Amino acid sequence: MGNSRLSEQRFIQTVFRPRGMEQQADSSKTNNPKDNNHGVNKSNLSTPAANDSMTQNETPNDDVHELESVGRKRRQRSVVWNHFKKMKVNGIEKAECKYCKKKLGGSSKNGTRHLHDHFKVCIRRPFQDIRQHILVGERKKVDGSSSYLSNYTFNADNSRRDLAEMIIIHEYPLSIVEHHGFRKFVGNLQPLFKVRCRNTIKGDIMSIYDFEKQKTLKLLDKNTSRVAVTTDMWTASNQKKGFMVITAHFIDQNWNMQSRIMRFIYVPCPHTSDVLADVLYDSLCDWNLDRKLSTITVDNCTTNDLIINILLEKLPLSSLIQKGRLFHMRCCAHILNLIVQDGLDIIRDEIERIRDSVAFWTATPKRQQRFEETTHNLEIPFAKKLSLDCKTRWNSTFLMLSAAIAYKEVFKKLKQRESQYKCLPSEHDWELAKEICDRLQLFYEVTVMFSGTKYPTTNVFFPYICEIRYSLVDWACSSNEVIKQMATKMLQKFDKYWSVIHGIMGMAAVLDPRYKLKFVELLFPVLYGKEKSESEIEKLKELVYSLFQEYESSSPSTRTSYEGVGCSSFTSGPSVGHRVEFKKLFSSIASIASQHDDTGITTELDNYLKEKLLPKDVDLDLLAWWKTNGFKYPTLQRIAKDILAIPISTVASESAFSTGGRLVSPHRSRLHAKTLEALMCAQSWLLNEIRETCSGESEAYCRTVEYDYDVEEENKESEI
Repeated sequence: MGNSRLSEQRFIQTVFRPRGMEQQADSSKTNNPKDNNHGVNKSNLSTPAANDSMTQNETPNDDVHELESVGRKRRQRSVVWNHFKKMKVNGIEKAECKYCKKKLGGSSKNGTRHLHDHFKVCIRRPFQDIRQHILVGERKKVDGSSSYLSNYTFNADNSRRDLAEMIIIHEYPLSIVEHHGFRKFVGNLQPLFKVRCRNTIKGDIMSIYDFEKQKTLKLLDKNTSRVAVTTDMWTASNQKKGFMVITAHFIDQNWNMQSRIMRFIYVPCPHTSDVLADVLYDSLCDWNLDRKLSTITVDNCTTNDLIINILLEKLPLSSLIQKGRLFHMRCCAHILNLIVQDGLDIIRDEIERIRDSVAFWTATPKRQQRFEETTHNLEIPFAKKLSLDCKTRWNSTFLMLSAAIAYKEVFKKLKQRESQYKCLPSEHDWELAKEICDRLQLFYEVTVMFSGTKYPTTNVFFPYICEIRYSLVDWACSSNEVIKQMATKMLQKFDKYWSVIHGIMGMAAVLDPRYKLKFVELLFPVLYGKEKSESEIEKLKELVYSLFQEYESSSPSTRTSYEGVGCSSFTSGPSVGHRVEFKKLFSSIASIASQHDDTGITTELDNYLKEKLLPKDVDLDLLAWWKTNGFKYPTLQRIAKDILAIPISTVASESAFSTGGRLVSPHRSRLHAKTLEALMCAQSWLLNEIRETCSGESEAYCRTVEYDYDVEEENKESEI
């Protein structure tokens, strides 16, 4: 047994002996009296390293000499002695590092742990550890033109974390670690890596979730501005469970828009307003946001109204803006959907005939192929595929009609060749659908603008909502009776929800240097008419000045840091070339407002309002403007940082449901609620970190399994 163990030790010493030490080891072996009887003194065969200059803890008077191997009672068994040599300094046994010449305790009673610890951190050793290194080629990230070699050391712990992050980000199933193909691939790629089981990788994912949650908590605690929250409920069709998603929105110290999913929490039935309010309040308290809130944006329904009232009873009103008067925000995209749905209800029969035609030619692959062949024969560009709409979402109906109108002649041609096709829309149906689509283009563009999460949306609400009402009034005067009925019904719904504009919307418009207060005043008659506009203007002025006084009187300790780089750019407004009349009115108002001049400046707010307006059509990065110009208006800058972070739609929260739907698929319907929350939240946090560091070309790093396509096939389709 002893001989076997000694042989194993010699094998380890031989394999892990560093390059350049073989000759020295051979000399040591030759000079050992147990191996030969020459009795040659080891000191006479010492390497040049043994004669290096003295280290700092040596003095010329020290009695230093290397211990001879003759007379040793036993061989040094630890592999660390390949990197140290024994010697005596003033009669005390020392172990000298062969690389940095530092002397450590070398007596047998000291052990070797301190020698191992020193070897790990020695800055002059030729490599990081005693394992074999691999040279890999890398490219410089600056220009990518030059390359260099660097050493690589395999780390199993880092690889385990990378595997867990890969599963989180790209939504791979946890069982991937048990797949034969994956294990075979990893085994050939790195034989030293042992793929763990599903339960182990789940533990790694939970560890990442806990770690990233603490980082996000620190980020929100460090942020001194207010945080806006959006929330919504979702029922997983495969699990039949209800989940609440809570998303935080804020502007960081570098004036970048930030969005983080805080909770994706399972809520047991019943989903009453009391239950949902308690869950939401507990989550806000857990994240220390109960005293840093600005607003909560929710869909428009009675349950959400009750939730807001319950929260206002629980939250300290003194910590809210205007003591909670501006706390409740209704999702503008949802309200637009309700308005347009009322209008489309007038022409539901015409839309149903077009929907039936689309459904017929998309029902089977054979019909789809025949439709594409007919399109090609008629020399009509096949730019968009036919797709059925979701009846509860008007924008999908708009896209369905827009695509079908382009293939009107194809439907007519196929009617002559297909006897089973009996739902061809009439010419009147096509004409009405085209006119409706032209008019609804405005609503579609505004919905897209309201749904943005990477740029401020609160400030653009007021001008666009005025344009919508201006267009509806114009439609009401149309000679087409159907259009007139649609406009009348849509105006009724518009006035129901926006008869009084939310104060946050008005304040945000004032904080836009292209609009300010005078521009908003001139737009009020478009929205309210001349009689009501005067009283609404006074309400807005009162809000602007009272909010300014509230912030001005607040503690200076709440002020934020204004250093750092700029944020992503924001371009004002969609293309509205077909809406010439409103653009003329818009330009006229801008000209009048720019000539306005107040006197008697007494406050920072008055000074800001008096300055000349920026051109209305300028491409403005609003956050960058407030970051660079805020030194002139420190109080207004603090207000802008809180107000401009407020989203006017719940799209950020609703987008999480798409991810949830992919995670809770029919094949993954048994995921535990806590595991699902960890996957959802950790993905949001990790993707935000990746997007802050990766370029646009590497956006594929952030893609999930939802975006899986073949580029070559996609290009072929676009060429047809």
